[in-house]
Amino acid sequence: MAKRGKKSLSQRAVSIATPGVPGPLRSILTSRIGAPLTVLVGIALATAGVVKLDWSGGWPRLAVDRQRVGEIRQKVEAARGDATPLPAEPAAIPATPVSQNAGPGDTVRVASFNIQVLGTSKAGKPHVMSVLADVIRRFDVVAIQELRTTDMAVMDSLLQQVNQGGAKYQYVAGPRLGRTVSKEQYVFVFNPDRVELLPNTALTLEDPQDLLHREPLIAHFRARTSGPSQPFTFILVNVHTDPDETGTELDALAEAFLAVQQNPWQEDDVILLGDLNVDYRKLGKLGTLPDISYTVQGQATNTRGDASYDNIVFNRVATQEFTGTAGVIDLQNAYGLTTDQALEVSDHLPVWAEFRMFESGSADFVAGRPSPPLTDRLSPPVPPGNAPPIQPPADNTRRTGLRGLFDRTTR
Repeated sequence: MAKRGKKSLSQRAVSIATPGVPGPLRSILTSRIGAPLTVLVGIALATAGVVKLDWSGGWPRLAVDRQRVGEIRQKVEAARGDATPLPAEPAAIPATPVSQNAGPGDTVRVASFNIQVLGTSKAGKPHVMSVLADVIRRFDVVAIQELRTTDMAVMDSLLQQVNQGGAKYQYVAGPRLGRTVSKEQYVFVFNPDRVELLPNTALTLEDPQDLLHREPLIAHFRARTSGPSQPFTFILVNVHTDPDETGTELDALAEAFLAVQQNPWQEDDVILLGDLNVDYRKLGKLGTLPDISYTVQGQATNTRGDASYDNIVFNRVATQEFTGTAGVIDLQNAYGLTTDQALEVSDHLPVWAEFRMFESGSADFVAGRPSPPLTDRLSPPVPPGNAPPIQPPADNTRRTGLRGLFDRTTR
């Protein structure tokens, strides 16, 4: 019997890196001809940031960075002429200087920040946590996406750094969401000296048809002011779409936006913000809602500066409190970081907008709409302070929140 030849180094490497690939395909990839080609393709994809080795299971395997795939797709579309290329210099309203943190004034500063895989690993990097803390201190409310840990000490540690200078920021976190083993949470971090989280209003929208990978977390805030005018109140809708299903999810978010407008608190100011994984030209039905407006247009919101994913969306007729001032914080320029250092913080940039402290819109915007009864529409009360995540009922892990509203509008 002829002896079987020894496997080459490339064959062994490909065999180790492709444990879950179907047998016939794996045989081709690990063959004497296929293995070297696979290695070359793998090196090219790794250099582009599309694939990387994942050691989370204790054994190396290839993992695809879908966020990077989306960025490359946007660049290809722009090169083909299917989309207008992003300008080299963002045509944005100038961002606030580094040294200016949120403080007394006549505006409420709201931000959104996808802190890519915020967990114990990132919490163990003091230089990264220092930047994150400084970013948060710039704003009165920050909607955070991608908290990916079961250890809430990560958020407690971040808040400690935020409050080192005497501030009193607090946070509220939603339940862990996602269709895969990789779950994440939405978080609102806020300065209670500047805005108040109204009781029992931090809720997760229902999605009985499972149109969204991660149902939005909403919260109702009120500006703290001693002036004679009515303080600005607003609902924030924290969102993070799946990059592979943006078409379906953005259409669903249009219905979610309308559902939140039908809130039981008669609140007309609804602000949807987060990582939409598309730019402002591809918002689907969300972008076609009457009088819809967005603060990011033609600006890169990723750290590499070649894609626009994050935005702040609202109805411009209802939310006349928007001052017209908004922007994107370039982490590299703001903190003197290299690209690699900025990517350690996140692959996204914070986006922000300012709103007047006092109500200036017309309450007639929601007048005439039936107010849904409170019964069965609110989740359990949210404890004050640096509270643990909101825990929905044990038998309803993904169905807490404004019960029936999202369900009704999506049928």
